[in-house]
Amino acid sequence: MDDLLAGFAELFAQYDVLAAFWVNIQLTFWAAILSLVLGTVLALMRISPIASLQWAGTAYVTIFRNTPLTIILTFTYLVVFAQLGIALSDDLNATFFWYAVIGLAVYHAAFVCEAIRSGVNTVPVGQAEAARAIGLSFLPAASMVILPQAFRGAIAPLGNTLIALLKNSTVAVAASVANETSSLMRTMIEFRPDLMVAIFLLFAIGYVILVIPIGLTTTWLSTKLAVKR
Repeated sequence: MDDLLAGFAELFAQYDVLAAFWVNIQLTFWAAILSLVLGTVLALMRISPIASLQWAGTAYVTIFRNTPLTIILTFTYLVVFAQLGIALSDDLNATFFWYAVIGLAVYHAAFVCEAIRSGVNTVPVGQAEAARAIGLSFLPAASMVILPQAFRGAIAPLGNTLIALLKNSTVAVAASVANETSSLMRTMIEFRPDLMVAIFLLFAIGYVILVIPIGLTTTWLSTKLAVKR
């Protein structure tokens, strides 16, 4: 145990571990916001009475849920940036960061969409019928009646998606994001193979510390805000 603690101390002294985790937290935060917005739009498309919108939403979800995240992030780097030359900032690191955010958001929006749609399925059919009976069209009925209840019913699956997003942020190295946890871990293993066990435990414990509060919070919220029948 003393050797393990000494290994942790050496790693913290030699590398900026907290800064690496902070990069992944920022990636998760911004990607979560973008994926929530895009996922909500996709959910509206999937429950829309317009067949073409339903088809487009279903196609998006099917394609991106079945495409590996690494391919999406590599596409943003090798095609959008390297081939098309589209830079999102004068700072190269910032460009890679925001491309990773976009790639993560585009991928997880498909899962957010399905989480919200599962919440929509918990809303009684009579709610939508009552909204139509008082003259509300689809968008007002969805925004004022269906979605508020759907979000309350979708808290648990949305929390699971957020946890998956946090863990998947480690794949951002595929978009050349510097100084995040997976790239730092690779550097540690390369230069400090004598501390292999400490390295793996350090990052495992770090993600457990980040994930557990999200799980506890979403579980509490899903119980607290559950729609009473």
